Amino acid sequence: MSRYLDCQFIIATHSPFMLGTLDSKIYNIDKPDCRVMQWYELENIRYFYNFFQKHNAAFEEALNQSGLKAEECVFIDNTASNLDIPSEMGFTTVYSNITLIYKEKSMQGILYICATPIGNLEDITLRTLRILKEVDLIAAEDTRNSIKLLNHFEIKTPMTSYHEYNKYDKAKILVEKMLAGESIALITDAGTPAISDPGEELVRQCHEAGVQVTSLPGPSAFVTALTISGRKTRRFCFEAFLPNEKSDKKERQAILDELSKETRTIIIYEAPHKLVKTLEDLYGTLGDRNISICRELTKKHEENLRTTLSGALSFYMDNEPRGEYVLVIEGITRQELKEEELKELFDMTIPEHVAYYMEKGMEKKEAMKRVAKDRGVGKREIYQALLEEQG
Repeated sequence: MSRYLDCQFIIATHSPFMLGTLDSKIYNIDKPDCRVMQWYELENIRYFYNFFQKHNAAFEEALNQSGLKAEECVFIDNTASNLDIPSEMGFTTVYSNITLIYKEKSMQGILYICATPIGNLEDITLRTLRILKEVDLIAAEDTRNSIKLLNHFEIKTPMTSYHEYNKYDKAKILVEKMLAGESIALITDAGTPAISDPGEELVRQCHEAGVQVTSLPGPSAFVTALTISGRKTRRFCFEAFLPNEKSDKKERQAILDELSKETRTIIIYEAPHKLVKTLEDLYGTLGDRNISICRELTKKHEENLRTTLSGALSFYMDNEPRGEYVLVIEGITRQELKEEELKELFDMTIPEHVAYYMEKGMEKKEAMKRVAKDRGVGKREIYQALLEEQG
């Protein structure tokens, strides 16, 4: 069935007034694996405009009901006896008052990025359910986990595994399938694929191969946590999981140092067995920032602990971390950032301070002027300090 997602369709009626009265019933016709769909339900299909002005009022009424624009649709007045249907469009099958003319396109399939629930199964969208049923294949991060979701919604589409440890080679195989005409849905264990996820590689390879990629919006843990955190939401940065504290210690510290100067709200994922260590590192580098710690999102026992980094450390010394966590951390204010930078500069000698600005591209005179302003002293004092350094 899914191959008809990429077909060219033209819907015609024996009376254009029927367009406004079609119900949502799916009509079976006399060709295996084919179906007539309501014209305004068709998705990912190119509509051709062939508008008959003499039935303008009826067509406009139908358009108003559908929400589509006229230029997105094609209506053929089948009352005309001399209706010329191009032979290259394939065959015509008539059922009741609907004529469906189609041919299968030679173009490749589509990659559908399908967001799945992060805890509450009711959060899945109707569109995602339909696509999961209609595609040729579902690429899942863990088929053992995803089969529970598919069984719950009675989805019988075949699955294949696509995860961190096979993402490069498997992506090539999946891209070849899409180039051959198959459409594939990408799902992760929970949430939106391709965000801090191996799906990023599959999307990249699809773009390189010219395969269409589309995303079906839905659940995302970091967005959910941010919206309930009570922290500033206009500007934020998503860091996902920090690098491993053992194998990537230098990279981890470099990122923490960058985050210490981040003015936007910071969002980090963390596993329960690493939570305390991460809180310690954040406290040691960022200071005692305000933080919201979210877990069990969308579930019955959802939690949002609003505290400080020191308060969080104290809490989890007495309470064992359980479940996956989303940390939403307050960014530093610009005023605080400026004060910290000045403090670092005041720890330098005057010659070091001048050299700091010259390394940033300032001329010596401009650097001396800037240092005098930073320190609240006259330029003569800066000049004298430089002379003493030389002497």
